Amino acid sequence: MHTPKATRQDGQALLNAFIPSMGLNYERSRNFDIGPGQHGNVSQLSPYVRRRIVLEWELIHGALNAHGPRVSEKFIQEVFWRGYFKGWLELRPTVWSQYRHGLAEDLSALETNSALRARVDAAESGRTGLEYFDAWVNELITTGYLHNHARMWFASIWIFTLGLSWRIGADFFYRYLLDGDAASNTLSWRWVAGLHTRGKAYTAEGWNIQKFTAGRFHPDFGELSKDIEPLDYTEPLGLPDIQRLRDPLKPDVKLPSLLLLTDEDCCVEDCELTAFSWVAVASLASSQARSPREVSASVIEFERGALADAAKRNKLMPLNFEATSSGDSVRGLIDFIIQSGAKQVVTAYLTQGPTRDLLEAHRSVLQVHGIRLSEWRRDWDTQIWPHASAGFFKVKQKIPDFLRQLKASRH
Repeated sequence: MHTPKATRQDGQALLNAFIPSMGLNYERSRNFDIGPGQHGNVSQLSPYVRRRIVLEWELIHGALNAHGPRVSEKFIQEVFWRGYFKGWLELRPTVWSQYRHGLAEDLSALETNSALRARVDAAESGRTGLEYFDAWVNELITTGYLHNHARMWFASIWIFTLGLSWRIGADFFYRYLLDGDAASNTLSWRWVAGLHTRGKAYTAEGWNIQKFTAGRFHPDFGELSKDIEPLDYTEPLGLPDIQRLRDPLKPDVKLPSLLLLTDEDCCVEDCELTAFSWVAVASLASSQARSPREVSASVIEFERGALADAAKRNKLMPLNFEATSSGDSVRGLIDFIIQSGAKQVVTAYLTQGPTRDLLEAHRSVLQVHGIRLSEWRRDWDTQIWPHASAGFFKVKQKIPDFLRQLKASRH
C-alpha cells in the first residue's frame, strides 16, 4: 500500500481539490461507499484534520466561500462532529480509561479461550465468509481507510452478527486507520453498540448495504442479525457524570522552554513560536501506544511524516522519540527534557488518548525537577467542547454562533 504524504502541502492540495464538491454533491452522495480508490464523494481529509495538518476552520472557510452556509450545511456539520466527539470525551474522561481497561481484559480472555481467539482472528483477517465484511477488512488493512458508512456497518456486524467484543473491534480500527482518533473511534463504536446513546444501537441491514454500495454487495436474507440488543446492560451504572473541562496550564513566554511536537496538532506555527526562548525541541511519535497489539506500519509512517513536516516547515531540528505500546521509551524523552535546562514544556493541548496517557504518567517527575507541562488550546476547541455534554444536537444548534465567534481567529 502507498501511504499518502503527511505534509501540509499535500493536505491543502487535497482540500482545494474537494472544495467544489462540498455543497449539493456532498449532500447527495456522501453516504455511498463505492469502493477502494473511488471515494471521491467524500473529502478523505480526515488523516490530515485528525493531526491538524489541515485545520477544521480551513475546511469550513472553503465550504462557505464556495457554496454558502445553506448549500454546504451537511459538510459543515460533519466537520463539527469531530469537535463534538473530542469535547464529549474531554467532559467524560473516564470513558477512555474504562475502554483501555476493558480492552486489556478482553485481550486477556483471548489467551485462554481458543475458540474465541479463532473467531477474532477470522474477523481480523477477512475470513468470515461475509463477502462485504471481508472486503472492508482488506480495504482497511491495505489502505488505512474506510468510508464512514462502511465503518458503521462493519461495527454493527462485528458486535451483533459475529458476537465479538466491541472494544477489540475498536482496537482493530485504531490500529489500522490513518485517521484513528481516540475520541471519534471509541465513541463511534460505543454509539453503534448502544452505549453512547443509551439503549439505541445501530443495525446493519442488507438493503441498506446494497443501496449505499451501489449494488456492489448483496447480503443474503438472514445473514445479518436483526433482533439486536443494545449493550447498555453491560454498563449498568450508565454514563459517568460530566466533569469540569480541564483548564490547561498556559505557557509562560518568560521561561526557558522546550517545544514538544506531537500529532495532537501539527500546525505548531500557530503557537506564536517567536515569542518564546527555546532551549530545545523534541518530537514524540506515539502511534504504537494506540494498542497493546501491533499497530499498522502505515499509521506509524504517516505520523512520522506529519511530525517531520511540522519541523521542516518551522525550521526546527527536534530530537525524535518514539513510544512503544508500554510507553517505556518515553523515559528517554523525560530525561532529555530534564537535561535540557528547560523550565517548561510547551505542547499542544493533550486530549484524552495515548499521548496524554504517556505524558501524564511522567508529569510528577517533571514537577520534581521544577518543570511545568504547559499546553496551548485552540479557540475552536474552547468554544465547542463545553456544548458536547449530551447528543450532537446541542452542538449542531450552536453552529451559526460558533462560525461567528471563530471567524476572526480561524483557529
